Amino acid sequence: MGLIEDRFRKNTVTDLADFGINWSRKMSLWPMTFGLACCAIEMMATGASHHDLDRFGIVFRASPRQSDVMVVAGTLTKKMAPILRKVYDQMPEPRWVIAMGSCASSGGIFNTYSVVQGVDTIVPVDVYVPGCAPRPESLMYGFIKLQEKIEKDTIAKKA
Repeated sequence: MGLIEDRFRKNTVTDLADFGINWSRKMSLWPMTFGLACCAIEMMATGASHHDLDRFGIVFRASPRQSDVMVVAGTLTKKMAPILRKVYDQMPEPRWVIAMGSCASSGGIFNTYSVVQGVDTIVPVDVYVPGCAPRPESLMYGFIKLQEKIEKDTIAKKA
């Protein structure tokens, strides 16, 4: 049994379905908080009342089974990497990953044996948010970029 992408060709009906499905997905992102270091404080500030991610339809969840976005905020150690992968595997499809901060994106200043040099070696990353530690506005911009990426998804095979 193939994926849903294998069952449809590109036509007007699938274009309308793409629009509706992608609109509902992008307007109701539920991120899984995976705060590992100082970037987690900025991620918490982004979810607080001053920046108010609720207006974008973004509600932080504490359970991977209810989340579709994972925000990896901070330094990922090799000891924590299998746990990150396990939580990622528990998330339902479709799922996306945001790497927040220079430590999550590239290992940051910690070029040591115990630090993973980029979360993308463990899970596929969709959006990178640069900075040390990135401001809440940067994470909001990362969510907007993820929404733009979701908007361009298609269920039909590209012919």
